[in-house]
Amino acid sequence: MGCVFNPNNIISVSKPTLPFQIQAHLTRPSKNPPKNLRYPRRSKPPPPEEFDITTTTKTFKPSQILPNSDTQTELALSDNNSEWSEEEIEAIASLFSRRTPPQRPTHHPRREKPLPLPHRIRPLKVPSPKPNHAKLAHRPSSLAHRVFKDPIFLIGLAREIRDLPLSSDASEVLDNWVQFLRKGSLALTIRELGTMGLPDRALQTLCWAQKHPHLFPDDRILSSAVEVLARTRRLKMSVEMEKFLNSASDGVVEAVTRGFISGGDLRVARKLLLVAKDNGRSLDASIHVKLILAVASDPDKEKLLAALLDEMSEREELKLRQRDCTAVMKACARLGRFEAVESLFGWLKESGEAITVVTYTMVIHSRWCEGRLREAMALVWDMEKEGVLLDLPAYRVVIRLFVGMNDLARAVRYFAKLKEAGFSPTYDVYQGLIRVYAEAGRVAKCRMVCREAEMAGFTLDKEVLALMLEMEGK
Repeated sequence: MGCVFNPNNIISVSKPTLPFQIQAHLTRPSKNPPKNLRYPRRSKPPPPEEFDITTTTKTFKPSQILPNSDTQTELALSDNNSEWSEEEIEAIASLFSRRTPPQRPTHHPRREKPLPLPHRIRPLKVPSPKPNHAKLAHRPSSLAHRVFKDPIFLIGLAREIRDLPLSSDASEVLDNWVQFLRKGSLALTIRELGTMGLPDRALQTLCWAQKHPHLFPDDRILSSAVEVLARTRRLKMSVEMEKFLNSASDGVVEAVTRGFISGGDLRVARKLLLVAKDNGRSLDASIHVKLILAVASDPDKEKLLAALLDEMSEREELKLRQRDCTAVMKACARLGRFEAVESLFGWLKESGEAITVVTYTMVIHSRWCEGRLREAMALVWDMEKEGVLLDLPAYRVVIRLFVGMNDLARAVRYFAKLKEAGFSPTYDVYQGLIRVYAEAGRVAKCRMVCREAEMAGFTLDKEVLALMLEMEGK
């Protein structure tokens, strides 16, 4: 049914359906609307369930969607009862299903970290352990704890005892410090008195310590005292040796033996070792080494040295340090016991210990003295293979070996190495080099080495001068 537009019908329509501000706007003369009406607010959207257009048949008015205007008002009045078509619903639904573009995150500039403070970049200290209050309760006073093992204090005691008059006893000094002494404190004082040549004062100190239960019995004080007395031959024990060994510890027996060896009483020291061996005592190997070295210094005691070496070889549990082995090798080479040198050297190699240049030098010298030059040369190659650095005695022995083999090239090469290492050649090195040049008929080289030796401050001996005259006469 058609509808005819009549302007009069608009006037007859009641105006309360429109807001008051819009009515005033329609009736006012044309001029700029107020600020609060230039941008009217939109109506609030309904809850989400009311906008599910695809599942509801609710009707919407155009005035709820479109902005207010005269034309829209006319459409709202004319089509008040009309429904939305399917195409319009799909179009509006597509608008609501469109994805909202993601908002860009606001960029906040990152604040720079402050510079590290010096006290914060220091390495952390290791935390100190918590004190054990139980131990601190039983610890002696702080002064006594610092004093009873202080070498300066203990040597000072020995000097005070030394300065006493002859009529006074050592107890006059020791009584003043008795509360600061502990077990083992007076061992250093007694040894110092022995070094000063005061065995009587050392004996007085031992007797004083025996009267104080907190100082004696103590093997350290007793060992120091008996060693001092044995070294000065104030200890007479040849009669009661068996009784002494039955009651004394191994440390005291070793101290007494060391004292007799240092004092030169080798007979008593030898007897002590035999008695200790019969009683099943196993003394330290350094005692045997000291006795062997003391015997080797006397050429008349070759039989005793051979017996000591045989006894040492029988002890399978004997463990010697390398320096002790080298010292024994030196004594054996001096007496011509080259087989003992080789056995000790073989024992050292089997032990797996790194052999030092001193031991190599000693074995090379022993083989050179025995005349086994080729075998001594093999040791030189072993030293070079192991990268052992030679010292001045090693260079002297090696150059002497090359001179004995009449090997001019190697002698000159090691003479240059000696200088490159920063050592000053000794006279025997110059003498051997002159001899090997003379064997090769190098007169000019002989003169040059003689001039160098004289510039180094050496005076040529008669043997070298005779050799030079003989070469110049030819």
